[in-house]
Amino acid sequence: MAEAFLIDTDTASDDAVALILALRSKKARVAAITTVAGNVPVEQATRNALYTVELCGADVPVYTGSEKPLARSLSTATWFHGVDGLGDHGYPAARRKAEKQRAVEAIIATVRSNPGLTMVTLGPLTNIALALAEAPDLVSNVARCVIMGGAPCCEGNVTPAAEYNMWVDPEAARMVMRSGLKIEMVGWHLCRGAAAIAPAEIDFIESIGTPLAHFAVECNSTARAAYRKQTGEDGISLPDPVAMSIALDPSIVTEASSHYVEVETASELTRGMTVVDRLGVAADERNRAAWAEVVGRTPKVKVDWAIDVGRWKQMLYGALR
Repeated sequence: MAEAFLIDTDTASDDAVALILALRSKKARVAAITTVAGNVPVEQATRNALYTVELCGADVPVYTGSEKPLARSLSTATWFHGVDGLGDHGYPAARRKAEKQRAVEAIIATVRSNPGLTMVTLGPLTNIALALAEAPDLVSNVARCVIMGGAPCCEGNVTPAAEYNMWVDPEAARMVMRSGLKIEMVGWHLCRGAAAIAPAEIDFIESIGTPLAHFAVECNSTARAAYRKQTGEDGISLPDPVAMSIALDPSIVTEASSHYVEVETASELTRGMTVVDRLGVAADERNRAAWAEVVGRTPKVKVDWAIDVGRWKQMLYGALR
């Protein structure tokens, strides 16, 4: 029986591919897609989500969410994904419109009507933080919350310390990390190196010959160029699809461990940093004051450290056929 999924996304190029994975999977029944401001303004994120759903021939409601972070102005990533978030190829608007209900209300209603669902977040955590603040009971009704975000014990992709989703709205990220949700954190490090789609693999995807395969490559064209400039690696990095593959098949993860995780909100130098207590020193007398709101009051976060790259890519290819 397919598992109920709720997906929250700031839909740009890699988000779109992640949506394809979920919408094409027999393991998931996508109950709702909610959009949030992040990579692009929220109205564009909604437009991109609707287009992707239509391309997949799916019938899933899309709800428009928060227009800006909880306490900060929005900093988009259009420099990476293109002005429209999909590489600026002029994709038409979908025929279907977004639902009138707002995303936060839809999250609450969807979780309550699908107890035990899997929540997958692909953007800043603004919508999720607002929903949890309004309806704390959601915590007990979400079986698993897979978060694409963070740079655990490694460099970030928007600052040396932080990954983009956490950096955009660190206040929301901190609220969610402390909420008690059963969180699995899929950091940016898991989509780099061998996990990125190499040039020969890009050619293979194009050779599949389906509209979805072509779209997956084409909409990531701007992101490919930006990723090469940023890291020196030639290929397409797909953090959101990696997170979705893990949500769909947890056994893709080959190394994980549970730790207290805190998100920095006060420092501009390390804003949005996901501070992982990997050595278990947070409860030490020297650190107890700083971690008092976390240690003993919230569950530890499952942090994924490594994946089976071959299996993740086979899942991607299968979804695009």
